[in-house]
Amino acid sequence: MADFAENSRADDNAIFSIIDRMPIGAYPDLDVDVDAGNEILGSSEALQALLCELASAVLKKEGVPASFTGELYARFTDNAEMQQLNKGFRGKDKPTNILSFPGVEPDQVIAMMQEAAFDGPPVILGDLVLAVPVVISEAGDQKKPVIHHLSHLIVHGLLHLLGYDHIEDDEAEVMEAKEREILADFDISDPYLTERADG
Repeated sequence: MADFAENSRADDNAIFSIIDRMPIGAYPDLDVDVDAGNEILGSSEALQALLCELASAVLKKEGVPASFTGELYARFTDNAEMQQLNKGFRGKDKPTNILSFPGVEPDQVIAMMQEAAFDGPPVILGDLVLAVPVVISEAGDQKKPVIHHLSHLIVHGLLHLLGYDHIEDDEAEVMEAKEREILADFDISDPYLTERADG
């Protein structure tokens, strides 16, 4: 287990190297809470900083004012818990890389976020749950740094919380284009090139 953790860890230096590439400027009233689990992917502090910066990038791309107030929670877990969640909420009896649990109905989220930016109540954006072993395994299969794959999944999950989806082809095109644009600001290459080449 020690070798697994050592070889696959997206350590704090890797995390902060991503953050340092694009000083977005924080949303000071966005409260991000992180449960880093066994910290294989990085310390709680580093993962929280990564979540804050990626969330800031997503919100900025969406034109959300910096005065926005909201809450976001992320949990890094194992395959057993993820499989249980995936079965319970999606009817799929296997672990997946990330699940998003929006705190606001998709048709209400934009209006509520605008209200929250102008003295309205904070918006509970929702929860992200990531399965650490799946993230690491997929990064290896796709021959990309763990931190790049992790960042992509977080951005993907955040967009789901804001109402984006990829069930229909046209929806997928819009969502994937957003992901590419946001990740490019962090010098992370198009994640779908590798995924489609591999599968």
